[in-house]
Amino acid sequence: MPADRSDHLLVRAARGERVERAPVWAMRQAGRWDPEFRRVRDGAEFFAFSADVEKSAQASLCPRRFGVDAIILFYDITTLPLAMGLPFELKPGLGPQPDRPIHSMAELTRLNPEPTPESYDHIRKLLKRVKELLAGDLPVIVFAGSPFTVATYCIGTGKNMDATRRFAADQPVVWDGLLERLSNATVGFLRTLVNEGADVYQLFDSWAGLLTPPEYARWAQPHHSHILQAVTGVPRILFVKECPYLDSMAQSGADVISLGLQHDLAEAQAQYPHLVFQGNVSEEVMRLGTPKDVTEATRACLRATGGQRHIVNLNHGVGKETPVENFEAYIRAVKEV
Repeated sequence: MPADRSDHLLVRAARGERVERAPVWAMRQAGRWDPEFRRVRDGAEFFAFSADVEKSAQASLCPRRFGVDAIILFYDITTLPLAMGLPFELKPGLGPQPDRPIHSMAELTRLNPEPTPESYDHIRKLLKRVKELLAGDLPVIVFAGSPFTVATYCIGTGKNMDATRRFAADQPVVWDGLLERLSNATVGFLRTLVNEGADVYQLFDSWAGLLTPPEYARWAQPHHSHILQAVTGVPRILFVKECPYLDSMAQSGADVISLGLQHDLAEAQAQYPHLVFQGNVSEEVMRLGTPKDVTEATRACLRATGGQRHIVNLNHGVGKETPVENFEAYIRAVKEV
């Protein structure tokens, strides 16, 4: 009989319960590094592929054959601003590029702060389809980009922090208004997906770790807290890529904090015994090392926590050059402990 979603290993671990072993998955586990994913995608344009529910469901499920303990749905963090009325194009080497960057109050007011569930209906259908295909075997993770990172894409700066800072200084009302609109829309988006069956959600903030402490306190932390405290009912994971501000992350309201390589897992657990930590096997080792290197790095990660209050993951996403045998070694190292 399929397990109730509350009984899945990863969900129990994310709630801080004692588990038989640490669960394991990886950000970008469905991606270009996997030949099966490339076969399913078959060269399709990214957003067209994402909008094809059957194809994106197949893509989401590709990692199941490796033995991961959760499936994360395949879509992009720009799904939400697109639903709000801002089209994007994914350009090689540049990432998501907005059709009309938000540079003025007039452009900002065209963004719908409360997009209807119908505006991202393909994600809702994807969630339903993946759950049907899994038949209760694994939990499903949904996600959203955090307002800061999504806002940088909406204004066309991406990870160029200097350009983002110039925009925020030149257009402070537009910038703060954009963050607020994205924050409110993200709450609605995640609430819908949780209500429709998601088992866990992860809030991604790819670029906030590059901010200064005052910038983080103004542009990132309040929106993390708003979203995480407004959307409850399932475990909540906060990922800020290589974030130096562990204290702020720990105070965000997240149940699980995803750590980069800047922090030691054992020390983090000792400092915050009420939290669960995710990570932090090196993506670089996964991408450039041997299967033996990956096995050793994964086992060292597990030794740091003893396999409790810990979800094994990377410090960030699986790189496109990652050998399949390294991913296999990563999963095997967790399951053979």
